[in-house]
Amino acid sequence: MKTTVSMRLGAAVAACTMLAGGPALAQDASLDPNFGSVSLRAGFTPDPMVVRIAAGGNINVNDASSLGGQCVGMITDAPDYRIHYTAQPGVRLTIRIRSQADTTLVVNGPDGQWYCNDDIGSSINPGVLYRTPRSGVYDIWVGTYGSDPAPAEIRITEME
Repeated sequence: MKTTVSMRLGAAVAACTMLAGGPALAQDASLDPNFGSVSLRAGFTPDPMVVRIAAGGNINVNDASSLGGQCVGMITDAPDYRIHYTAQPGVRLTIRIRSQADTTLVVNGPDGQWYCNDDIGSSINPGVLYRTPRSGVYDIWVGTYGSDPAPAEIRITEME
């Protein structure tokens, strides 16, 4: 299932969803991330930065959020990962997920907006591209369609 918005991950990438609104009920960005955090400055190396996690959780983000029903997947309350990012003009930031399972992505950006994606292109992997990223905190949740956790990688890059 694809969500809709105006952002694109290049020619082969499907649309992502950007949603504004109040805080989501399922996602609690005040909690410590399940798999840690990192501080990155534009031009970071290695690029991509890869973080291995277990995707999924016991909360259906579609039912338990105030995101207008646009986000999908089973997630945890706490973010899976947190990025403290220092942006630079002209440098894009992409957050993608790689997994053998069908995963979903929910990101709370430093602008307070919620970004959701299910599949990009013909892939079952999600991603969000920030063409003009802001400096600040990006909280990331990686969901699955089932209740079982799935091995996944969060791939953070400025090269796409």
